[in-house]
Amino acid sequence: MRLSSLADYAVVMMSAAARHCGGSCRLNATQLAEETALPLPTVQKLVSKLSAAGLIESARGTGGGFRLARPPAAITLADIVEAVEGPIALTSCVDAGKQDCCVQDSCKVKPHWNVVNGAVKGALAGISLTQLSSVPAEAGAQHPADPIRTPALAGEQV
Repeated sequence: MRLSSLADYAVVMMSAAARHCGGSCRLNATQLAEETALPLPTVQKLVSKLSAAGLIESARGTGGGFRLARPPAAITLADIVEAVEGPIALTSCVDAGKQDCCVQDSCKVKPHWNVVNGAVKGALAGISLTQLSSVPAEAGAQHPADPIRTPALAGEQV
């Protein structure tokens, strides 16, 4: 399973927008293209898709631009992916519109796909734009309050 480049770029773009004033100030597509190194036509296309999905608000003209429609904490990775890709559906079994499987009438796995699909969607819905736009701690770096713990050697008093 792999997200399309467009969905990936939408996440990059939305994360950058969230870093600007928490997403409450207006940005224009040119600024965002420069900051993210995404091509301007791609940013413009994504602004249209994200706006149609209600994730950003856009205004034309002088002082126009776009901003997040909700606080970053209220926008999830699932929201962004679905805005670009459509509903999350791992198989045609869970896609209400498509039933093109040749074994659907005798499939013993079909009843389980909704659970699996729900778990994947739930995982994506559990990641907020706030989390995606924050600077992650360095991999392997310890928090200053966490002392380094070394396991006791055999026979050593702890």
